[in-house]
Amino acid sequence: MKDLKDILYKVSLTGTIGDMDQNVNKLAFDSRKVDEKDVFVAIAGTQVDGHAFIPTAIEKGASVIVCEQLPEDIQEGITYVTVAHSTKALGIMAANYYENPSEKLKIVAVTGTNGKTTTATLLYQLYIEMGYQVGLISTVENRISDQVVPATHTTPDALSLQELLKKMVAAGCTHCFMEASSHAIVQERLAGLKLMGAVFTNISHDHLDYHGTFDEYIKAKKLLFDRLPKDAFALTNADDKRGMVMLQNTQATKQSFGLRFPADFKAKILTNSIEGLELEIQGKQVWFRMIGEFNAYNILAVFGVAVLLGEEEEEVLMQLSKVPGAQGRFDKITIAGVTAIVDYAHTPDALENVLKTIQGVRTGGEQVITVVGCGGNRDKTKRPVMAKIATNLSDKVILTSDNPRDEEPMAILREMEAGVNPVDFKKTIIIEDRREAIKTACVMSNPGDIILVAGKGHETYQEIKGVKHPFDDRAIVKDLLNLLNKS
Repeated sequence: MKDLKDILYKVSLTGTIGDMDQNVNKLAFDSRKVDEKDVFVAIAGTQVDGHAFIPTAIEKGASVIVCEQLPEDIQEGITYVTVAHSTKALGIMAANYYENPSEKLKIVAVTGTNGKTTTATLLYQLYIEMGYQVGLISTVENRISDQVVPATHTTPDALSLQELLKKMVAAGCTHCFMEASSHAIVQERLAGLKLMGAVFTNISHDHLDYHGTFDEYIKAKKLLFDRLPKDAFALTNADDKRGMVMLQNTQATKQSFGLRFPADFKAKILTNSIEGLELEIQGKQVWFRMIGEFNAYNILAVFGVAVLLGEEEEEVLMQLSKVPGAQGRFDKITIAGVTAIVDYAHTPDALENVLKTIQGVRTGGEQVITVVGCGGNRDKTKRPVMAKIATNLSDKVILTSDNPRDEEPMAILREMEAGVNPVDFKKTIIIEDRREAIKTACVMSNPGDIILVAGKGHETYQEIKGVKHPFDDRAIVKDLLNLLNKS
């Protein structure tokens, strides 16, 4: 049981009705999870308004209702607390309820369109290598030291986030590296969180179905930096044309990284091959297991964070050279001379980066065969763009289903096909079934060729009409290449 006043500490209240001097059980924003003596926080979500479920929460035993608007029926014996923003209130209340775990950890949040998962995962891997107990919050998985906690969102809801952080503190973690999605920032899931620093990787068109305009998407990312405290650091990509915009209003210490423009943390690519990267960072030459210019930026961002957190440069570079990177991000599989790359690239910019990286490491005679789709119920404007990029930078392209969700797969594929230049039609195939599309790419390939399977990366399912069917690009590619090699 917790004291209600303690839970509401630092929450901006607009009014109260009822007994504020009481102990409560737990917090809930889903009426289905309410029990006796709980606090129910009514959140006006994008699809459902929690205010409509206040009567249900009371029926299930809630003794306190936190809301933006009082219900018409004020019930006797129930305490009502009104706030300006219930999502923000939930974040602060969750932090208080779980005893403000972020104040006991060094937390760094990573935001941007591409590179969030890799950067956060590399930081986790680096600090594990350096002997720390570390937490990770990412799209692929959450971790409490070596314990894996399945991830459902890039950034968890405020209650789950604070509970996860408390478990990290209890497990002896000193650091936590997390992805901060634009949705999470706007939805105040980070309210009540104390950050040691934040990183901006890059920005390109994505999530316009949610944010409406690219300008609003940029503002969402920028909010993370605007809210940093004075004792934090703000590390941005100096080579991204909106990188310095992120720092305009921040109180935090401003730092930058880059390959091209002047920056606090600078690198130069010496070698970029299918085997890895050789970089010169701050005058030191180091070989890394990851591939491509985009990974050079991720590595440099990680190096910058570690140094800003007080680690020695040489130790950081030595340990960073050992780490493998994030699952489903430029995962390389070589069987019978064919190299397959499985990558999460699901935005135009990410797909272009991966394909340009492949073009940069190919020796000349091999084919590049790309298998790519676009998710349903997501930003439709990127569909023709993704297909155009794939056909421009590949020898053969197979357009296929990604996670169609509630849309018809062929409707998505026709929208993608609209972006293909007429001259590229002859090298483009549409195969709705993703497994068949991957199989066709494998059959088309010869030793030396490179197959890119893009869009799903680490995901082990395909979502169709509300059902998640088992589907793992990596496992399927391995099985098919091995099968074809034996036949």
